[in-house]
Amino acid sequence: MSVSPGNSVEVLLVEDDIGDIELTREAMVDSKLAVNLHVVKDGVEALKYLRQQGEHQRAIAPDLILLDLNLPRKDGREVLEDIKNDPALKRIPVIVLTTSDTEEDIVRSYNLGVNCYVQKPVGMEEFIRIVKVLEDFWFTIVKLPPH
Repeated sequence: MSVSPGNSVEVLLVEDDIGDIELTREAMVDSKLAVNLHVVKDGVEALKYLRQQGEHQRAIAPDLILLDLNLPRKDGREVLEDIKNDPALKRIPVIVLTTSDTEEDIVRSYNLGVNCYVQKPVGMEEFIRIVKVLEDFWFTIVKLPPH
């Protein structure tokens, strides 16, 4: 599935930093695509959302997951491992979007099956630019699997 203008895409943002949530929202507002951004603030909620449990029983399966590594309750590394070990979820592309640039986190993320690892830039303009580039690449160039 590649997405054409006019179609909507579902993105799950797993992020606990309010500022980064707002920057991601802002970056997607000017999109050529209709992006439905769903936000959960910790790893436990992310898995409930993906598995449509609890208050997320009507959650729509995302086309893409943006995952921070440093999360409360269950960190992003554990969430990534759970996603990639779950036959119902493992085909959903996961982009790690985090402040960590440690070799250990990068290698571990790829070993766990992440599709892309991006270090969050420090400045607001650069952060917005990175989100737009990711969005453009993943929704206009890449062929995504159907739900």
